Amino acid sequence: MLNPIAVTPGNSSITPIVPGFHPDPTVCRVGDDYYLATSSFEYFPAVPVFHSTDLLTWTQIGNILTTREQFVEGEGRPSLGVWAGTLRHRDGRFYYITTNVSDIDSGQIIVTATDPAGPWSEPVHVRDAIGIDPDICWDDDGTCLVTWHRFNFDVGGIDVHQAPVDPSTGEMLKPSYEVWSGSGLPSAEGPHLYRIGEWWYLLYAEGGTERGHCATVARARRPEGPYEGCPANPVLTRRSTNTPVHNTGHADLVQTASGDWAAVYLGVRPRGGTPGFHMLGRETFLSGIDWEDGWPVFVTDRYTVPEGLTGFVEDFVDADLQPRWVVPSGTLDDIERDPATGVTVPPTRRLCVRVRDLSWEAIADLVGDGSFEVRIDPLHNYRVDVVDGEAVAVATIGGREQTVGVAALSGGEATRVRLRAEAPPRQEVPLGVPAPDLIVLEFERADGWVELARLDGRYLSTEVASGFTGRVLAVGSDARATTARRIEYRPL
Repeated sequence: MLNPIAVTPGNSSITPIVPGFHPDPTVCRVGDDYYLATSSFEYFPAVPVFHSTDLLTWTQIGNILTTREQFVEGEGRPSLGVWAGTLRHRDGRFYYITTNVSDIDSGQIIVTATDPAGPWSEPVHVRDAIGIDPDICWDDDGTCLVTWHRFNFDVGGIDVHQAPVDPSTGEMLKPSYEVWSGSGLPSAEGPHLYRIGEWWYLLYAEGGTERGHCATVARARRPEGPYEGCPANPVLTRRSTNTPVHNTGHADLVQTASGDWAAVYLGVRPRGGTPGFHMLGRETFLSGIDWEDGWPVFVTDRYTVPEGLTGFVEDFVDADLQPRWVVPSGTLDDIERDPATGVTVPPTRRLCVRVRDLSWEAIADLVGDGSFEVRIDPLHNYRVDVVDGEAVAVATIGGREQTVGVAALSGGEATRVRLRAEAPPRQEVPLGVPAPDLIVLEFERADGWVELARLDGRYLSTEVASGFTGRVLAVGSDARATTARRIEYRPL
C-alpha cells in the first residue's frame, strides 16, 4: 500500500522539531536554554548547532566545525566526513566530540567553546580511540570518560569501548575497556553515558539506521559496568509498524528546566509505494521520557510541535552567508559574494542548502548562464541549466546523465528557474504512482512559467542513492560559473 503523504501537524511522534537532513541529534541544557547539534557528513561548514528555550522551536545559530583545520576533507566523497557526536556543557564550557571518518585514523575529535555559536577551538584528537559515535561524560571525581563504537572500514563495527581521557590533550589515562555489548541486535553504536540518580545509564542505537533502527538502554552502578540491559529493550523503535515515521533511534536524553526528562532522536518520513522512499534524509524528533522502575520510557507523542518556519528568501546582500549554506567539498572562501550581483559559484563547485519539507518550491534568479539543481549526491540529481539562450532540464541517475527537456529563453538579464516537489496522485498500488513525489523543473519566460520536465522523485531518495544524507538545493555547475542574485524557498 501507499505510505501516508500527509501527517497531522503538531504531534511530536510524527512531526520533526528539526526537519530535513539533520540526523544523529545530540542535546544539552544550560539553565533555561537548550542546544542541539546534528551530524553533517561531507558538508562544510560542519555540524549545525541550534538553540531553543522550549525544546520545540529551534533556530540555527551556527556550525561547530568552520575551518579545514577542524575538519579535514579527505576524499570528500558523499556520506563520508563528520558522523555522529555528542554535545555537552561543563563548568562554563561547551564540549563537542565527534568522528571525521575521512580522517578516521586520527581518532576522535574534541572541540570546545564558551559560546555554542562559536568560535570553537582547534581540535584535540583522542588518537587511541579509533571508531565512530563518541560520547563525552564526567564521573563523580571529575574524570572525563570517552565512550565510542570501535569501527574500521576493513571489518566494520567491533564493540563499544570506554576510557578515561584528558580532554585538553586527548591522552588516555589508562587503556580502554569494553562496556555493554548491546541487547543482541546488530550495530550496537551511538553510545551516550549518563549519571542519573544512583545509576549510570548507557543509551545505544541498535539495529542499523534503516527500518530496524531502535534505541536500547542498560544501567550499572559504575560507569565501566557491569551493565544490565533493560527488560523492555528496545525502548524506542517503529520497526514493523504502519506509521508515517520510521527508522527511529539514535536518541539523546536531556533533563528539562522543570525537572522532567525528554529525548531527541532521528527518524525518517518515507513516502510512495513499497518499500517506501525517504527523500529528506534522517530528521530530528522529540519525545517525552517517563521513568518506570528506574528505566526510561519513551512517550513520543507527548509534545505539540508548532508549525516550523522553513521558508526563506536569500538575496546575498550580507557580507557573510547565513549558516544554512554549505558546500559538499572545499570551503566557502571561493564563493564570491557581491551585494550588487549576488553569489557566484565557480565551476565544479556547489553552494547548497538543505530541503526541509515534503512539498516545496524553490526559485533561483540566475544571472547569465548557470545551473540550479536538487540533489542527493553527484550521481543523483535533477537540474536546470541556463546556457546559450536555452533552458535545459537534465536528470542524472546513477551517474548517467540525460537531457529531458529544452526550451528557448525570452532574453533578459536574469532567468528565473523553479524547482518544485509535488505529491503524486493518491492511488493504491499497483495502479497508483509509486513515486514519493514528483520533481517539476521550470523556468520563467515573458509569457509565464514553462515546464521542462516532471520527474519521479524516488531516484533522489536514500533508498535509491544510498548513503546517510538527504536532498539539498544547489547553485553551481561542473561546466561553468553560476551567479544567483536571489534564492527563494518555501513549503507548499
